[in-house]
Amino acid sequence: MPQRTVAVGSRSGLHARPASLFVQAAARQPVKVTVARDGQAPVDARSLLSVLALGARHGDRVLLAAEGDGAEAAIAELAALVSRDLDAEEQR
Repeated sequence: MPQRTVAVGSRSGLHARPASLFVQAAARQPVKVTVARDGQAPVDARSLLSVLALGARHGDRVLLAAEGDGAEAAIAELAALVSRDLDAEEQR
């Protein structure tokens, strides 16, 4: 099962707008993706409430995992999204 650990780049963490963008991107993937924070059980990356409940803050490391055809590409796309400062991009 492909997986990757990535630091959250958004200043507000995976909260509000960054979480919504992440969930939308996860929903577009051809495979189910999970996300987990250290010491917590993985949750469905397509569930906004579950992603928000992780409480992932700026700099926290999260583990993305997926299985099936297209899993590597899905993980790569979502990891790139999580690592960006989506809050700064919104202000431009």
